[in-house]
Amino acid sequence: MTRRFESILETVGQTPVVRIKKLAPPHVRLYGKVEAFNPMGSVKDRLALGVIEDAERTGRLRPGQTVIEATSGNTGIGLAMVCAEKGYPLVVTMAENFSVERRRLMRFLGARVVLTPAALKGSGMLAKAVELAEAHGWFLCRQFENEANADMHSRTTAPEILAAFAGDRLDYFVTGFGTGGTLKGVARELRKHSPATKVIVCEPDNSQILGSGIPQPRTAGGALAGSHPSFRPHLMQGISPDFIPKLAEDAVTLGLIDRVLPVNGAEALRLARELARREGIFVGISAGAALAGALAVCAEAPAGASVLCMLPDTGERYLSTHLFADIPADMSAEEQDVARSTPNYRFDVAAPPAPAAASPAAPAVTATAADFVEGVIRDAAQPVALFALEWCEFCWSLRRFFAKQGIPYRSVDLDSVEYQRDNRGGEIRAALSARTSMATIPQVFIGGQFVGGCTDVFDAYKSGRLQQLLDGARVSYDRSQKLDPYSFLPTWLHPR
Repeated sequence: MTRRFESILETVGQTPVVRIKKLAPPHVRLYGKVEAFNPMGSVKDRLALGVIEDAERTGRLRPGQTVIEATSGNTGIGLAMVCAEKGYPLVVTMAENFSVERRRLMRFLGARVVLTPAALKGSGMLAKAVELAEAHGWFLCRQFENEANADMHSRTTAPEILAAFAGDRLDYFVTGFGTGGTLKGVARELRKHSPATKVIVCEPDNSQILGSGIPQPRTAGGALAGSHPSFRPHLMQGISPDFIPKLAEDAVTLGLIDRVLPVNGAEALRLARELARREGIFVGISAGAALAGALAVCAEAPAGASVLCMLPDTGERYLSTHLFADIPADMSAEEQDVARSTPNYRFDVAAPPAPAAASPAAPAVTATAADFVEGVIRDAAQPVALFALEWCEFCWSLRRFFAKQGIPYRSVDLDSVEYQRDNRGGEIRAALSARTSMATIPQVFIGGQFVGGCTDVFDAYKSGRLQQLLDGARVSYDRSQKLDPYSFLPTWLHPR
């Protein structure tokens, strides 16, 4: 990564193989392929780039055509990156129970995310993607069956693994399966170039669809015919959907799998945390599952064996999931003891006195500033006026609240470049404070009437006074929503 790149897409792949020493038994060498080093933080960046470029080469994807795919999140994030760089609109379908961070990341990258009911599982979000693609003429990636997915791993992931173990032996390759692309693409190359390597596939112990030996129900045309009969809900987001993907079926049919290993969900969560705390490698739940399988393999492996497990993504995809359920946002008792071990800068004592210094004189209230404030407040064309600071969290709380309610407003950002010359913003603030007898910012006026600061506005909304002022000033807004305005405050101010 020491050279320059023409686009972010050139940085996909070439992820490191890292030794895992503290968690592994001493008689074996355990490694992880850390796919979080991909630009969007997961192995699915490879899939996304491979599928889109294959579709471009074959003419199945036209310039400007909308791309659509069903995903638990990582494929969608990778596709959002690729489509943003290449200029394709993207729509993603995703079951509502997958982590909130993923859908927000996709939307941040410009994708549209269509949620499907959790009760319909992965097959439901896939069926919705097919339905939308057929109705609108969009390009459907078909990641679960698209050979370009496996081909990308044969071209990139497998050669990287083989190069990492060149001149050495790789006894076991341990992976989960989501689409089956990594499994099929890597395993077939290992069969060719490292035939002694055993391929171990992990799946949840309470949802053994590969291990059951029961074929995936399909229609006469090969389409999915509902969920696999052995599927049960499990903790491992991103792997083992409620059906056997075509690419995973291929790996079974081709004899690429030496063993299917059931993994406990709680153990997958524990090991993802342990990998972070003891090895400094920050990964998600599916990586914890692969590590659990790899450690089970290590326990049985002969002395000197080398084991590689896939670590598919970063742990940041799971902040709202079970993985972080026991990770508090507030200080623990131990952390509070640390805080109290020195006398100052604590919540339970007064702040230390500030160093004595001459306070700058407050700007004088000028007629120009007073006239400006009056003009803003009395502007009938923009009856909602917000005097704010650009980076004030309370100002942003109001902006988000107004946006959610569809309330149009004028914002005078007193610390912005526009108002910095000759301390114009300071003079306006002095004139504003003289008018309202309130020194803090933000300050809000509606139809010439002073409402107050952030929490004053929120209280006015809860009491109905804000709505009356908006109606009196003939301001149109969304009356249908019933919001808790205090939910728009910064998270550190929410009740503990």
